[in-house]
Amino acid sequence: MQTTIRSAVTFTGTGLHSGRRARMTVHPASAEYGIWFRRTDVIGRDAMVQAHWSAVENARLCTEIANAHGVRVSTIEHLMAALAGCGIHNALIEIDGPEVPILDGSAAPFAAAFLARGVRELDAPLRCFEVLKPVEVRDGAALARLEPAETLEIDFEIDFADPAIGRQRKRLSMANGAFLRELSDCRTFCRQADVDAMLAQGLALGGTPGENAVVFDGDRVVSPGGLRRADEPVRHKMLDALGDLALAGAPILGRYTGSRAGHAMTNRLLRALFADPTAYRIVECDDAQRRLLPGTGVDRADIPAVA
Repeated sequence: MQTTIRSAVTFTGTGLHSGRRARMTVHPASAEYGIWFRRTDVIGRDAMVQAHWSAVENARLCTEIANAHGVRVSTIEHLMAALAGCGIHNALIEIDGPEVPILDGSAAPFAAAFLARGVRELDAPLRCFEVLKPVEVRDGAALARLEPAETLEIDFEIDFADPAIGRQRKRLSMANGAFLRELSDCRTFCRQADVDAMLAQGLALGGTPGENAVVFDGDRVVSPGGLRRADEPVRHKMLDALGDLALAGAPILGRYTGSRAGHAMTNRLLRALFADPTAYRIVECDDAQRRLLPGTGVDRADIPAVA
């Protein structure tokens, strides 16, 4: 069955790129509602923005969605990954600014708060998108692909010149709480040169190495405290991919492969998938399929303890 959060939960913090403080409350919602944001600071315009692939307008450094009136919400990917990883399909998210708080740079604080509140089943069947044939998008050496699989799998590879990152690859099924155990605590990361460039453009104003981001410089981890996992960067890319795939509007049954891919390529991939009616079908999930989805049978103990 479809689900929602059992009771409302509030987060406060700073936006990674804007540096603005924001207060955000995730509320329960009814079946078939989906995930919607409401900008409580917007007056005189439609303040509702749907968390949907078709609403993505900017995905260069983060995922930003907008409605027809130009009302925007950015850096939604970690929150969306936590909702998907906890198996929450319906929610209204009220926020008093344009950017979701970054918190510690991972999805773990969101997921821990959701599971502390609990997840409630609703009286409506859960539907999924079953991938029927391979769909792929490329951009130079980067690619993103979806192909048939029994559950959602993520296979990701990154390759950076910085020796502290280097080439990393990981493949995981998202079933049985794997997202919470293996990916949820992995933080956003960047290179020192990228930080300098973003600051020069008025971005990354809320970034603090060690508190909400991991910064690399050549063969060094600049952030105090170092890494939570030896391959934290590729795991975080997988976290981002789950959050961006959650914008499909329902869980996906298929294998996602990303190589040097980012938010924009994953959104392009979803657009390519839904542009081809022969590439997918909508199925009502039976009990066996539901047990293979992210968020089924999870517990707060699945979330790693983080500093």
